[in-house]
Amino acid sequence: MTKTVNHNLAQGARHYRKTGHIASIATSTPSPFKDLTFPLNVYAHALLLEEGKATYLHYGLFQDNQTSLQTAQQFSTDLLMARLPPPPCRILEVGVGLGTTLSLLNQRGYDVHGITPDAQQITYIEKDLGSGASVSCHSLQDFKVQPESFDVVLLQESAQYIEPLVIFNKALDLLPLSGDLVIIDEFALKYDEAEIEGLHLLDDMAALAERFGFELVERMDLSTLAAPTLDYLLHITATHRQRLIKDLTLTDEQLTRLDESNRSYHKKYASGHYGYALLHFRKKTVPKWRLQILAKNQTPEMFGLFKKTFHHDMTPAMWQWKYGSNSAREIGIWRDNQLIAHYGGVSRKILFFGQPQTAVQIGDVMVDTRERGTLTRKGPFFLMAATFLERYIGYGKPYLIGFGFPNERAMKVAERLGLYAEVGHMTEFSWSTRTRFPLWGTRLNLIGREQADFAATAADQCWQHMAADLQTAIIGVRDWQYLLNRYLDHPNQQYQIMLVRNRFSKYARGILVLRYDPEGCEIVDLIAPLAEIPLLITHARRLAGMHGARRVFCRITANFAGYFSVAGGTQQTVNIHIPANAWSNGPSPETLKDHWWLMSGDKDFR
Repeated sequence: MTKTVNHNLAQGARHYRKTGHIASIATSTPSPFKDLTFPLNVYAHALLLEEGKATYLHYGLFQDNQTSLQTAQQFSTDLLMARLPPPPCRILEVGVGLGTTLSLLNQRGYDVHGITPDAQQITYIEKDLGSGASVSCHSLQDFKVQPESFDVVLLQESAQYIEPLVIFNKALDLLPLSGDLVIIDEFALKYDEAEIEGLHLLDDMAALAERFGFELVERMDLSTLAAPTLDYLLHITATHRQRLIKDLTLTDEQLTRLDESNRSYHKKYASGHYGYALLHFRKKTVPKWRLQILAKNQTPEMFGLFKKTFHHDMTPAMWQWKYGSNSAREIGIWRDNQLIAHYGGVSRKILFFGQPQTAVQIGDVMVDTRERGTLTRKGPFFLMAATFLERYIGYGKPYLIGFGFPNERAMKVAERLGLYAEVGHMTEFSWSTRTRFPLWGTRLNLIGREQADFAATAADQCWQHMAADLQTAIIGVRDWQYLLNRYLDHPNQQYQIMLVRNRFSKYARGILVLRYDPEGCEIVDLIAPLAEIPLLITHARRLAGMHGARRVFCRITANFAGYFSVAGGTQQTVNIHIPANAWSNGPSPETLKDHWWLMSGDKDFR
């Protein structure tokens, strides 16, 4: 029921945590759980009403015709404790709940310390067990002690809230060789549609453990025994509904949403998408390479690797522009405390065959030249790429699909390792410039932040028309906000953004994003109904002539080349391939092939 307290409430619990709503037990009805947050106090108080006490905040494992949640919860704890080595033994309990497991471990002679980031749980435990209880208010990530301080790291329904890379990195530091990592929790058993999301995938956890040098001692499927907990919770909230509303000063809507969340979880258990398992790992080796999420204070190391790899600098401003958002992801690999590889991803809102989704653009993939010789499934590139795909891309993950623009060598390696599949390639068009003689039916307006009032409306209008034409494609959102963030806020590059509209009616026909360099004038991006592309190209050629550029050129995914070829010019294939995730479970590469609309603006981060 920590899941009850936490993730089992899916929409409900997450909503209340985000909004900060706390429902405490009313002072007119004293309760030992009055200081716990919603929905933690709901289930604790409902258990108190139903069974006379509430000692655990986790799922129960029901056997035969058993009806008591207390008994089922105790069976779960006993199952967990049976995996522990005998005392004396140093145990770190991550996520202490109400402190019952911690107390039992102490009674059985273990040297145990508990951590939780929830200060209210600490207050409750110290009130119940006394101020001498060995607990501290820390997240696992922020908990710092000497290496190998514990013999066992125990996570009883807390792993689902912690990044797996953090779990295994901290366990690697905290445990000696042959130390035990024991997890009992809810997991996703499969993800096969975009709507189901939330829990760590069980198979991915096992694969990640192996990459960190842990061997799997035991994997026990407890789904059938755990599922009745959801029926029990629905039963007690229905039975004691009016008392819960009165004693906890709740609304009927709050309890209804709580029940809907439990019914949703019940369906996911029944369909085999969610399950419950015990995982027992043992630290077998210390890995040669160490996978970690890149922390902000480690960015100077990333800058150094970037300079060695690409032979030019990445500035802090450039990093902030690319990765400063909370929706971006970076994984690094360290060897002997030195960063030797990096794999980055930048979030991108897309229309996926007309439906809003989120993709991730892979970039800044780097491996130190001294480590590149290992291009197998044991090497650094595979370790970080496979981990990134498993953690972040596919059904049930933060990003439905990924894309990028790897060089040919990287693409071939990734295909050989089964990580990527090619779903498209780029082509380039080139045109001569034109004279500055105007096109009398239309006019141009240079737009920037200063013109935001009219530019935002025009840009969003152009984007809506373009999106309507590309309902059977995959395309990154190109609204006014995107123009601001991508082009006008770029820390280094200057772009010319031109609005093309009718001379008299001022109706927006399209938007051009241009960049001038020694090669000529590049159409980096355009936002318009597809029928307007020849008009925009003509205007680009005029502007290039006025600017003194020697040519106009444009790169577009080859599957959309026909919309550009009608404007004449010359076409040539560019050795730039578009990859898709072929490793984790998500939309198949076959369904994505030749459907991406991508231009230089999607690719170029210079």
